[in-house]
Amino acid sequence: MTNPRSSGARVCGSWRLFPALVALAAMIVGCGDGGSGGGAGGTGQGGGGLGGAGGTGGTGGVGQGGSTATSLDGLLAELRADLEGTMDKYAASDGWPVWVEGGHLFVSTNPSLDLVAGDHDGWVGSPMKIDNAGFRFLHLKDVAAGSRYKFTNKTIWEADPWARSYTYDDNGEMSLVAPNVAHLDRFFGIGDAQMPERTVNVWVPEGTATHVLYVHDGQNLFDPEAVWGGWMLQSSVPVGMMLVGIDNTGIGRMDEYTHVPDIIDLDEDGMVEPWGGKGDAYADFVNGTVRKLVADRYGEPPKVGTMGSSLGGLISFHIADRFPDEYEYAASLSGTMGWGKMGETSKNETLIERYAMHGHRATVLYLDSGGGDPALGQAENEAKCKDTDGDGIEDDVGIGDNACENAQMRDVLVSVGYTLQTDVYHWWEAGAPHNEAAWRARVFRPMDLFKGL
Repeated sequence: MTNPRSSGARVCGSWRLFPALVALAAMIVGCGDGGSGGGAGGTGQGGGGLGGAGGTGGTGGVGQGGSTATSLDGLLAELRADLEGTMDKYAASDGWPVWVEGGHLFVSTNPSLDLVAGDHDGWVGSPMKIDNAGFRFLHLKDVAAGSRYKFTNKTIWEADPWARSYTYDDNGEMSLVAPNVAHLDRFFGIGDAQMPERTVNVWVPEGTATHVLYVHDGQNLFDPEAVWGGWMLQSSVPVGMMLVGIDNTGIGRMDEYTHVPDIIDLDEDGMVEPWGGKGDAYADFVNGTVRKLVADRYGEPPKVGTMGSSLGGLISFHIADRFPDEYEYAASLSGTMGWGKMGETSKNETLIERYAMHGHRATVLYLDSGGGDPALGQAENEAKCKDTDGDGIEDDVGIGDNACENAQMRDVLVSVGYTLQTDVYHWWEAGAPHNEAAWRARVFRPMDLFKGL
């Protein structure tokens, strides 16, 4: 059976556009790593706290009741008849472990892991029964809300790859039963007619959520073992803020996160190809399918925003532009605002030009970058920005991290009626590189700003 955690590649948000084919391919599949994600959680036994900012409350875990399972025998019969289909069915409903007949049914699709160990048994390990259909199961009653667990054979310890709710501690991913604390929920196979399926992970905060931020490149947001290091947003998210991490689809990321095609020059073999341009379809997917999922499961909080880095920042501003009355906030870290005119022969509209045309709107905007020489001031670095190819967009000559095009976007926004430090915010992190670690270090700024709205 396919591990649901390996269905999408872990892809970092760094999308510097190099001319070489090898470099471009590396960016598409994960900034040089190309790993597929795989595996469920760490190899450690357990222990450690639930951790994470956001307090000790929380809602939205697997409930005791409301499951579509009517009987234990009936659910086991479904599993024997169609194991993968049944796992998918209940993962899409209330999630695993499934509440049925006054207890929780744990199912391991890896028969080599024969124990469920966790808070319920002091991490000793409760034996699961083997079924001829190729799975193990155990029905447990009196498992306390928020109990942590893993599947194990005492040599290998794995988080439940099908679990709805989970967290991270010093031993990696930890599965949760009906959590009543701040936690992560995941939903597999979320897609629509135009966008392929992917996993959506939701940070469920303490108590009532007042803000929700839809964040792109979901693979990088919560997992401390993500490629190039995760953002660990659960450690810096303000209290009361829900985060919805939307996975990218690996090689499809460049298409989904761009509003128009751009022509990328691959000079190793002379190829010149258009890339991207499916941003409208992705924006519609986020605004329709993903927001509906959140509204149906939790009730969407009143303050709605979107955020991302690099191309994820670009698509965040595109979503806010496409749906100007539906997002109070959009944040872009090192956004690729020059997309549309990146290639020498590209002449498509950039978001800089589009925002200039559309004028002032109600969405509060945050944009930032690193790059430049830390020994110089911001104004001195920006003085180096030049439109070297005459396409109307400032080029990062010796500066990097999309600093010049973001400074140009800031100035354009001010020119059409936005006010700095009121409804447009710009931050320059002197010398910061274009990578996950740099974004992780400063992502508290746009999140705290959103919380204050």
